[in-house]
Amino acid sequence: MEKTFNPQAIESELYNSWEEKGYFKPSGEGTPYSIMIPPPNVTGSLHMGHAFQDTIMDTLIRYKRMKGNNTLWQVGTDHAGIATQMVVERKLAAEEGKTRHDLGRDAFIDRIWDWKKESGGTITKQLRRLGASVDWDRERFTMDEGLSEAVKEVFVRLHKEDLIYRGKRLVNWDPKLHTAISDLEVENKDKQGHMWNFRYPLADGVKTKDGKDYIVVATTRPETMLGDTGVAVNPDDERYQDLIGKDILLPIVNRRITIVGDEHADMEKGTGCVKITPAHDFNDNEVGKRHQLPMINIFDKDAAILTQGESYTFDGKELELDAPIPERFHGLDRFAARKAIVAEFEALGLLEVIDDHSLTVPYGDRSGVVIEPLLTDQWYVRVAPLAEPAKQAVADGEIKFVPQQYENMYNAWMNDIQDWCISRQLWWGHRIPAWYDEQGNVYVGRDEAEVRSENNIADDVVLTQDEDVLDTWFSSALWTFSTLGWPEQTEDLKTFHPTDVLVTGFDIIFFWVARMIMMTMHFNKDENGKAQVPFKTVYVTGLIRDENGDKMSKSKGNVLDPIDMIDGIDLESLVEKRCGNMMQPQLAKKIEKNTRKTFENGIEAHGTDALRFTLAAMASTGRDINWDMSRLEGYRNFCNKLWNASRYVLMNTEEHDCGFNDAEKEYSLADRWILGQFQNTVRTYNEHLDNYRFDLAANTVYEFTWNQFCDWYLELTKPVLFKGNEAQQRATRHTLVTILEQLLRLMHPLMPYITETIWKSVAPLAGIKADTIMNQAFPEFDASKVDEAAMADLDWVKSFIVGIRNIRGEMDISPNKPLNAFIKNAGTEDIRRLTANQSFLQGLAKLETIDVLSESDEAPASATALVGEMEILIPMAGLIDVEAELARIEKNIEKISKDLGRIQGKLSNEKFVSKAPEAVIEKEKAKLEEVQTALAKLEEQKATIQAL
Repeated sequence: MEKTFNPQAIESELYNSWEEKGYFKPSGEGTPYSIMIPPPNVTGSLHMGHAFQDTIMDTLIRYKRMKGNNTLWQVGTDHAGIATQMVVERKLAAEEGKTRHDLGRDAFIDRIWDWKKESGGTITKQLRRLGASVDWDRERFTMDEGLSEAVKEVFVRLHKEDLIYRGKRLVNWDPKLHTAISDLEVENKDKQGHMWNFRYPLADGVKTKDGKDYIVVATTRPETMLGDTGVAVNPDDERYQDLIGKDILLPIVNRRITIVGDEHADMEKGTGCVKITPAHDFNDNEVGKRHQLPMINIFDKDAAILTQGESYTFDGKELELDAPIPERFHGLDRFAARKAIVAEFEALGLLEVIDDHSLTVPYGDRSGVVIEPLLTDQWYVRVAPLAEPAKQAVADGEIKFVPQQYENMYNAWMNDIQDWCISRQLWWGHRIPAWYDEQGNVYVGRDEAEVRSENNIADDVVLTQDEDVLDTWFSSALWTFSTLGWPEQTEDLKTFHPTDVLVTGFDIIFFWVARMIMMTMHFNKDENGKAQVPFKTVYVTGLIRDENGDKMSKSKGNVLDPIDMIDGIDLESLVEKRCGNMMQPQLAKKIEKNTRKTFENGIEAHGTDALRFTLAAMASTGRDINWDMSRLEGYRNFCNKLWNASRYVLMNTEEHDCGFNDAEKEYSLADRWILGQFQNTVRTYNEHLDNYRFDLAANTVYEFTWNQFCDWYLELTKPVLFKGNEAQQRATRHTLVTILEQLLRLMHPLMPYITETIWKSVAPLAGIKADTIMNQAFPEFDASKVDEAAMADLDWVKSFIVGIRNIRGEMDISPNKPLNAFIKNAGTEDIRRLTANQSFLQGLAKLETIDVLSESDEAPASATALVGEMEILIPMAGLIDVEAELARIEKNIEKISKDLGRIQGKLSNEKFVSKAPEAVIEKEKAKLEEVQTALAKLEEQKATIQAL
């Protein structure tokens, strides 16, 4: 082994070797265990969420592979409809000055496939860097031939079952991309805006209780009033009860609209009167549906004002309702129309007041423009019939959520489920398998030939395929079974479905998890006709935020690239990466300043194993996980510690008899202790992995490796290796090799590269002839190797040595200065342990003498340590300069007192407490506690020395 651990020198070469040798493929033996990777976008690159979830999945797969399971980790990417189309459109505009319309649909789709071939594999290359042991030979793409056939089959079957239909309904419309988008693609932003209060005149001479001939409605979107079809008041509101059923003369358009009684109107909010625009607001749409108000659309696909309002009933039929729009508004953008309408209300004397108002505005996450609720013709899935068995599967425990509280989130969504809009007005995606004749009749089939055959349509009748494509969530809802060859009943489908666990984020429990459960249970049945679930466990991860608890985003400049943490990046490259393509100079300047302040020297290389271990150690059951660079640095040091400890083992075992034969072995107390400690670690570690507590598993193996094995056991081997007889040395070498080899196997799922590299040097010493650690058996708990008496004895020895070391630390005595120790209140067991381990104690605690005092002996002035009821006394006379030590302690007390005052001042400052992020305040509180503890300890030391 090299002197120092250099991850860059081993990772790529090792991964290529694993992949070439086919180690990631299912073995074909043992109980099947499968995980489907949540397919990342083909346009994407690895971010912290991917790195986090992929580390968890790879840990599980490597763990189960070593447990003897027939493992499959299915890999693939999503075609990412909107994102991919935008990428290629931008490329086309930049390089050729053309739009997709210049090329036409077929030629543009060909360009996308060309782009995918050249540039669409970034994230799969990065997955390899992370050590993901997926079966690359089975890689799928949601637009590949097999998955496309599965998507078509599902659509056709659902349509035949009347579970897919076409209808005119309200959707999130992106006026820039000209497509409907899902709620998940809407980014809600808090903004400061206005609330306009308008007077709506009452018709037919009707007056309010206080004699007014109008009511006042408030709106944040004045432009939509052109499509108002009602005003709602609360039926319990005494001010307006008499007006329910009466009409209003809608200003500007002079259309009569009705006042309805509906609990949507909040009596305590504003005037208690709410304008209802069913075609341009989701809440208003529900009110309109309850009262069968007409829907009037006033916007075109660009969110500009139409020349004539379009009127519909709630079942999508056109109404013969005249909804003229004054010519002066025709073609105006919605925000220009807003200004014009407010000005007209003011001119008419109908503008009551304008209030400042905080509001939440929906933006398209891809286009960056404000989303418009719009009435459009779309395809929908009736999900209510599909939802019932999906809810029951969770209620019956066929599917378990970890942590369990996410079942509540799942059930809340499923109980309030709405029909799913599955069509998108894009060119890239699975084109909807529906055709129209010239009369507008619609026919659904797997292809045009099937449509003509099933419906007896002659060849000379012109059929046109629907221009829309399916929502990408539609194809990904089929992911667990379509990737295994469905609708064919393949061996893979029989072997690996249902899958075992899905690793995902809480934000897509409804958008993806629930839809997978519904689709899978509807289309997959076992041999007894029982619906199959897609997975048995849903492990829900938290969201990784920055060190202050803020969500990572490019606009904040706080995004961290996992590859940068693996390979390192210099400061200038990091600044360029974060700010180089920013369109807003002021924002770029701010982000550059923060980057230079946070990363003065860039980011050092930490290697994949350190990153993976950090992510696992942070995988708590919490919803949010704050990233901490210092933990990453700490776990890089952990890798170095393991490397150096392994070199120590190899230097003391290579070319020596390590006892893997029948030669005599005489195990020391330390040998028997570490063997027991390791078995307990194996048991605890297995339990944590089986319960998806990756944080506790990481902490367990860290504690054993660093504290028990490296800090204690290796130190305890030195007296035996340097001074023991042949049988003792042989036993210790045997223990060193045995523990290290098994420890590497234990750690392998979390840290694959370093463990494989070290194991290749250690395995031959243990008589193991194999190419890779990943196919070795995972360590299992063996109670016969736990010597409780030896463990208790060695823990006593440790407590003794720690007691001496603490005295040295507190009294600032050199660790190399030999000391004399007196023992007081020693019991029979203490004397036995003292006698049996005197050489250990004197060697490791650096003691010249250990004398046991009788009850009548008077002890000198000493520093004391306790081991149970036994006291260890270290006489202080002559060891320290009392005056100098007191002066040193006083100086430290003064410094820490100043720190204490500064922190207390901060936390008592109301301005700081009210404005600082919660994470910052918590950090200051933790510092306060730390400083208070340190101060108390110094005061205690001062009192001890003064007593001397």
